Amino acid sequence: MTGAYWINTFQEIRDQAKLDRYVALAGPAIRAAGGRFVARGNPTAAFESGTTERTTLIAFDSVDAAIAAYESDAYQEALRALGDGAERDIRIIEALPD
Repeated sequence: MTGAYWINTFQEIRDQAKLDRYVALAGPAIRAAGGRFVARGNPTAAFESGTTERTTLIAFDSVDAAIAAYESDAYQEALRALGDGAERDIRIIEALPD
């Protein structure tokens, strides 16, 4: 089985309080769904068209597991808490085989 990565970038943070509430709910929801946080924070360096947006990289055992985590009731609750507090880009990509 090939793993997957969930890549989340925050293009704009509009409301820090809403983001804080999202983080408090999203982390446990993602971990409960099998996600493992690999990296998060602002990039140390960005090249070419890269930006220095806050980014989170989460590993999952499969694409299906990552999608199920996003669609889970617990994560949807986190999204409702975030509301319009941030503009984000989320991508789920299949990992390369070992």
